[in-house]
Amino acid sequence: MDELILNPHNKEEFPPAHTAEHLLNQTMVRLFGCERSRNAHIERKKSKMTFIVDHKPDKKEEKLIAERMNELIADDLPVTYEYVTRDQLPDEISADRLPDDASDTIRLVRIGDYDVCPCIGKHVRSTSQIGRFELLGTNWDELAHSFRIRFKVVQ
Repeated sequence: MDELILNPHNKEEFPPAHTAEHLLNQTMVRLFGCERSRNAHIERKKSKMTFIVDHKPDKKEEKLIAERMNELIADDLPVTYEYVTRDQLPDEISADRLPDDASDTIRLVRIGDYDVCPCIGKHVRSTSQIGRFELLGTNWDELAHSFRIRFKVVQ
């Protein structure tokens, strides 16, 4: 079956790191009650994502993020796709995060029961294909309450 192309896509993701991006977004939402990152740069060698959180995470919290990510990877959660129209978006997905030129049909990416997010990128078939998540470092901006996470996935 040919893959349905809904919107033009101008980049070629590294599927393991891109799938880890989805997991990290949901992990931060669950651990810190923040929004998904609006500033992510995901690459094969090194990736970075920025989250707005209410406090500077301490070393224990940073360790918890990495541990949770590697648990989710080891859980071998399936990555599946579902197509819905804008008016059928699940309650936890806000249409205001969709690009202005997004088609009426939206592809949702589900990672087990852990995360669901609209996305047109490439992903692995299950989380065990991501490899190991390594936290490379973090930066904190007190004024903006901005927490940047630098990471890589090692296969």
